[in-house]
Amino acid sequence: MKSFKFLLTIVVIVTAMSFTTKDVVYTIDMEKSKLTWIGKKVTGQHTGGINFAEGNLNVNSNKVTGGSFSIDMTSITDIDKNERLVSHLKSDDFFSTEKNPKATFVITAITWNKDQYTVKGNLSIKGITNEVEFPATIQMGDNKITAKAKIVVDRTKFDIKFRSGNFFENLGDKVIEDNFELNVELVAIQGV
Repeated sequence: MKSFKFLLTIVVIVTAMSFTTKDVVYTIDMEKSKLTWIGKKVTGQHTGGINFAEGNLNVNSNKVTGGSFSIDMTSITDIDKNERLVSHLKSDDFFSTEKNPKATFVITAITWNKDQYTVKGNLSIKGITNEVEFPATIQMGDNKITAKAKIVVDRTKFDIKFRSGNFFENLGDKVIEDNFELNVELVAIQGV
């Protein structure tokens, strides 16, 4: 009788394991993925790009369940090719790219309704980590994922306080908004 119970237990465990699906990893296509930023100030705004260093999305049962990304902060550009601005963004006033060449984002939770997802995760900039949450549109098909999202980031939470009206007085039209946008257009391929 004991051997029958033991055999039955083994069969149950093996059966349960066979129904457990593993995450499928999709790797970012660096050529097709795009990350742009928008920073606003009283007198206008600046726009530019930043490159992904690496990243992946995890999929289980045709749903994105997680992922992580690394961003090459040294690659930051300005759409107007303003080298003085780019140099300033790389300085200690902003992203300190010499000391902190990469930023990271790790997904901690995802909820979904059809192709509209709500993504939560830990964003690390300058070695400081804060949770962010944002909506994302994610579509899957033919071993490929495409995703779009707009992430609003409060730079002061990452010790980027240069010309913030919340930390400095009498800035007048020199104030730079605390929030900046990261617009993500992501393409990830299975098995790359």
